[in-house]
Amino acid sequence: MDTSTLIESFADFAKQKNIDRPTMIRILEDVFRTMIRKKYDTDDNFDIVINADKGDLEIWRFREIVDDNSEDIWDHDKISFSEAKKIQPDFEIGEEVAEEITLIDFGRRAVMTARQTLIQRVKDLEKEVLFQKYKDLVGEIISGEVYQTLNREVLLIDGEGNEISLPKNEQIPKDRFRKGENVRAVIDRVEMVNGNPKIILSRTSPVFLERLFESEVPEVYDGLITIKNVVREPGERAKVAVESYDDRIDPVGACVGMKGSRIHSIVRELQNENIDVINFTDNKELFISRSLSPAKIVSMKINEGDGRVSVFMKPDQVSLAIGKGGQNIKLASKLAGMEIDVFREQELGEEEDVDLQEFNDEIDAWIISELKKIGLDTAKSVLTLNKEELVRRTDLEEETVEEIFKILKQEFE
Repeated sequence: MDTSTLIESFADFAKQKNIDRPTMIRILEDVFRTMIRKKYDTDDNFDIVINADKGDLEIWRFREIVDDNSEDIWDHDKISFSEAKKIQPDFEIGEEVAEEITLIDFGRRAVMTARQTLIQRVKDLEKEVLFQKYKDLVGEIISGEVYQTLNREVLLIDGEGNEISLPKNEQIPKDRFRKGENVRAVIDRVEMVNGNPKIILSRTSPVFLERLFESEVPEVYDGLITIKNVVREPGERAKVAVESYDDRIDPVGACVGMKGSRIHSIVRELQNENIDVINFTDNKELFISRSLSPAKIVSMKINEGDGRVSVFMKPDQVSLAIGKGGQNIKLASKLAGMEIDVFREQELGEEEDVDLQEFNDEIDAWIISELKKIGLDTAKSVLTLNKEELVRRTDLEEETVEEIFKILKQEFE
């Protein structure tokens, strides 16, 4: 393979991979300098001139002419007078010899190795460019076409033909994808796996919901409304705290839109995820109250020391506050940044009730947790139900329920 063929084939390959000219020249020079060092141990006294457009390559070796008996004769940048005269008869001691080195001088094997190295360097650079491109886009929404669905991930292709991954644990539980379908997700992270960039998307990340608000609500995109916090149970429920710095803008109304027009498209994208948009405030009591929406509270007691807040509400509001499977209270706690405990407020003239937590020496913690999940946090709230209903609404066995009733009834006898 001659010089022009090698460089022209590399230049064509580099252009196909969108490698710019300065980078292409740098790669060529690096590879040829490696060849020089391998053959001559150093490249200090070599110049490389490349014209990639014409496929030209010139390698020049510079050495100073010294007397045949000089001690410096073995230095890499010196040449004996007798050797120099073979190159050009009229050379004199002290002059510099510029000798052109051709690819043939390196041998066929070295040239073939150089060709493979050039191709590999471009491929490595292509991976590095892809990695950096997506690294800079982390947190942004991207659309890709499904080309393969696997058990643990769905593989997509972006607009430039790059493979991107949407793992199972980053999919909304109700997501079902078909080949050729377009999918939107947020770029969650980019990792190097065995030297290859792996772009990982997410549809469960709170950032995805935040970006959807930016795309659907112009005031959020323009910065007139700020999203202070987002918490999610993907595909089930989400709470979004918003704030406006302009008194003329109602942040909740702007995010929801006329008759829910703006939020409906977000809800559809998230497989009918129920989204509560809440007006943010620095007033902790008011914000916690709003976070527990749609439940209405009567009073609360905040304990800053252990980051817990006790909320008291009417019996018919307790199950609303806790929500299906404890979702509402869990999201409210995350949104407020405090652990919220919900209690039934005792009505005037009502007999004193006992918190279930008081029975933790007789009833296992996981059983109490199961009861609290369905809004039962006191002894009397449990005793108002019959055995069959309690078995139906929880994962508890009939014998366990009978034992619970026995323990709780003894308290009031």
